[in-house]
Amino acid sequence: MADRIGTLVIFGAGGDLSKRLLLPGLGQLLSSSRGYDLRLIGVGSDPMTSAQWRSRVVESFAAGGSESARSARVANNSIYLQADVTKPADLARVLAAATGTPALYFALPPNVTILSIAALGKVRLPKNTVLGMEKPFGTDLRSAQALNRRLVRLLPENHIHRVDHFLGKSTVLNLLGLRFTNRLFEQVWSAEHIERVDIVFDETLGLEGRAGYYDKAGALVDMIQSHLLLVMALTAMEPPSSLDADDLRGSMAQVLRATRAWKGDPVASSRRARYTAGTIDGRRLPAYVKETGVTPELDTETLAEVTVGIENWRWAGVPFRLRSGKAMADRRQQIVVTFKDVPHRPYGFTGNPGPARLTISLTPDSIDLDLNINGEDDPFALDRVNLQVQFAQGELGPYGEVLHGILSDEPTLSVRADAVEECWRIVTPILSAWRKSSVPLDNYRAGSAGPTTWR
Repeated sequence: MADRIGTLVIFGAGGDLSKRLLLPGLGQLLSSSRGYDLRLIGVGSDPMTSAQWRSRVVESFAAGGSESARSARVANNSIYLQADVTKPADLARVLAAATGTPALYFALPPNVTILSIAALGKVRLPKNTVLGMEKPFGTDLRSAQALNRRLVRLLPENHIHRVDHFLGKSTVLNLLGLRFTNRLFEQVWSAEHIERVDIVFDETLGLEGRAGYYDKAGALVDMIQSHLLLVMALTAMEPPSSLDADDLRGSMAQVLRATRAWKGDPVASSRRARYTAGTIDGRRLPAYVKETGVTPELDTETLAEVTVGIENWRWAGVPFRLRSGKAMADRRQQIVVTFKDVPHRPYGFTGNPGPARLTISLTPDSIDLDLNINGEDDPFALDRVNLQVQFAQGELGPYGEVLHGILSDEPTLSVRADAVEECWRIVTPILSAWRKSSVPLDNYRAGSAGPTTWR
């Protein structure tokens, strides 16, 4: 455990991620019962005065609903430094402005982060420095491995926090309690009783000005490699002996090591598509290839679907379908566990509502369990009922939770190096097949449920 963090340094402070997500999360944390007293330094390549930066911090704190004496004090004492984070001399100047143990947060594109980490290797870091790094980690398996090798030469693994804000979502965290504290679920959580698992993150938003990053990543890297495989690992892992970082992250890595494209076929197990022009909630979206900054020849997908298998005793034969799409008709963000149907129904029952399903919704936070029961009018006619529980909102949002982990140097909610590399390993054969055009790039209208041929 490092000394208490004295300074939080945000690289890429002028970017959208910092303004829209990171600073509001920090404001929530500062105003919570887990708040910190620290110095905040914003670092960016664009010119900005410290007064302008402080105004941005105050605005972002307010957007996160954070108003407290502590958050006001941090905002008023914050400074901004213009620097090139890929140059050792500029990094040394930034570190000289920090007080106490620094936490360096890389809110930067992956290629810039790689260059900045290389430059940090030429700078003397203060004792117990902590790094917070945004996903994706690297741009492919080879670059992720190279980045991890550089990182461990800088700092011990337990001071490196690879941030996945999905792991800070209250629903994802509640999944642990649901599985491991209820005999009802854990006893049937296997291939013996489960038919399939679907993890879906469809959103109604389009590109939203992110072409600079997204057009080179696409839905497979941006969402499935970066987030959904980790959600799958939490869903499918063996019960850890504790929620200690080593135990929990070790169980997740074990699942990922056993994961492959379904039946070892990256072509048959994957589909991809991109949106054409359409309307969502009265808002007209252009075709993806007409969005500003997009290079049509890259054939970037905005909807990706991959089916994988976990080759171990618990899950052999159960397909896990991971799907994420932009500009979809509905916002659907959930884990759906479909149980196998009963082996026999007593003769005399009529109707067949189908097998039961457990739906864990990430937005809004809830659990729905389908059950088959006797009908109201005819006791021998089977009917379907739904039991629903709304999760209580946590004190902090996802970025507040991951920042709490960084500032307390508690890595439980960060991603370990081996998990990062396993996620890249899983998607690499699929990416290779797509680049060879072995999997067709289908189209779907913005505001639809996806390609008509997929239904």
